[in-house]
Order: sequence, then structure tokens, then C-alpha cells
Amino acid sequence: DKVLDELTLDAVARYIKSGKCKNIICMVGAGISTSAGIPDFRSPGTGLYANLRKYDLPYPEAIFQIDYFKKHPEPFFALAKELYPGQFKPTICHYFMKLLKDKGHLRRCYTQNIDTLERVAGLEGEDLIEAHGTFYTSHCVSFCCRKEYNLDWMKDKIFSDDIPRCDKCNSLVKPDIVFFGENLPVRFFTSMKMDFPCCDLLIVMGTSLQVQPFAGLVGRYCRSSFIFLKTIADPLFGLLGFGGGMDFDSDKAYRDVAHISTCDEGCLALAELLGWKVQLQRKQKKKVSAFLKCLCKPIYDSPV
Repeated sequence: DKVLDELTLDAVARYIKSGKCKNIICMVGAGISTSAGIPDFRSPGTGLYANLRKYDLPYPEAIFQIDYFKKHPEPFFALAKELYPGQFKPTICHYFMKLLKDKGHLRRCYTQNIDTLERVAGLEGEDLIEAHGTFYTSHCVSFCCRKEYNLDWMKDKIFSDDIPRCDKCNSLVKPDIVFFGENLPVRFFTSMKMDFPCCDLLIVMGTSLQVQPFAGLVGRYCRSSFIFLKTIADPLFGLLGFGGGMDFDSDKAYRDVAHISTCDEGCLALAELLGWKVQLQRKQKKKVSAFLKCLCKPIYDSPV
């Protein structure tokens, strides 16, 4: 079913304001945090994987491989010290998703990010599916132990340049982020079965959708909804190969919208069309005290 009168950002705004768009799902990746100073993974020259030579890795992705981590944890914890949550502030894009929640439109945010900036911006456990885990909790890697540790414990270890080891069995302790070779949280799979059939609008931001099974979510949306794609990169980046059936500019295109800009610029543009721009800018200018207060929120549900 066609829900847009034209494939433009203005039409997306009209659809949201029409009252028919009640369940918006956001799918986000590292690109929404680059303006906060956090590098994405794959951008040539500036991405994280392009700047890991100092860690003497066999290949860049090894730093997030569970088997490599168990044998050589030092590179990961050195990187974690550089990128540790709490050193960066949310972006316009993060606050736009919080505004969607405040307006009653956000069904869920599915995020690949482990920087926790969605939480700092005000989204809570029920609003989020942290597909690749979180730094909020950590666990001993031993299957016979699995002792849990909190954010402060892990932070003390990382910033003391100590390799975190379990007080109980002396095995490695790893933040509950999902490494290559590990399963995604069970909640990722159970929630997508409930959320995507009732999706009215899917907003994809800051991700090249190159990592499965997260990328496969684009093929699960209800066929009467459509995808608004906004990214800092080429709009096509292989999406058609993931079975999402996206069509931006063919003669048969009827649903999918690509708005090419930075993530923050795109969110500001849509917010202006919705009449929310002033509110969004106010959210983005939260005081540092409010930012620090968010970091002290209690730990939410563990992904394992």
C-alpha cells in the first residue's frame, strides 16, 4: 500500500503528522555518533578499522573476535580506554530519537552501538534493543563462573591499565558487548518478532548494514510501511543485496526515501518540517550536569 504522496522528506513529515504513523522503529549504527567524536568502523582512512595498526593485530576485526580476545585481551582494553562510555555527549540524532519517544511515535530503537549515548540522551531499557550489547554490565568469561561486575568496577580496571580478571576464578572479565563469534542477546530476536509486523515507519541511520543478523532486519518490516533511509554515505551501499527490497528511484518506486546528508543535518531537517526544531535544539543543549546525571542511572537489564 502506498502511504506517501511523493518520495521526499516533506512527505515523510506529512505522514508522521497525519496521525497514521504511530509505530516508528529506528535502526542505527556508528554513523550517528561520529559527530560526537567517536569513529565509525569502516570509513576509509578515518574509520576505526583503518587506525588499529598500533595494536599489531593479524587483521582489524580481530580486536572484536572472542577467540582472539581470550588469548590477547590487551588490544581490546587499550581501545576501550580510548572510547570508554562517559567521555562523549549525545548528538542531535540521539536527541531526535528521544523526541520521537516524547511525542509518542517511537516503538523501539535497534542500535548496533556500544557507546550508550542512546541511554545518555534519555532512552531507557524498554526503548532500546542494544543488538551488540552494552558496557553497563560485564561478566566473567568462564562458563563455570559467569560472575557479574558493574560499570564502576570495569571502569576502574580499564583506567588503571589492569586486565580485568574475576575475583572468584581469575578468568578474564569482558564487558557485555557482543563480539564476533558470540550470539546476540535473546531480546533482539524476541522483540523483532513483535515490533516489525506493526512498524509504520522504519528509519535507518548511520549504518552501512554490513553485519548480520542486524542487517537482516530491513527485510522484516511490514509491507505496508516504508523505509526512510538517511546516511552519511552512498545511499545504495548494497542494501538491495540484503533482501530488503529497497527501491529509491526506479519507475516502480513507491515507498522508500533516501535523504543524503550527515545524520544530524537530516534529523534537523525532518524536525524543522515537523515543527520540532526548537525543541530538538533545546534537548541537544542539555547542561553538563544533566549529562553526568544520566551516567549514574541504575544498571538496566543485562543482555546475557
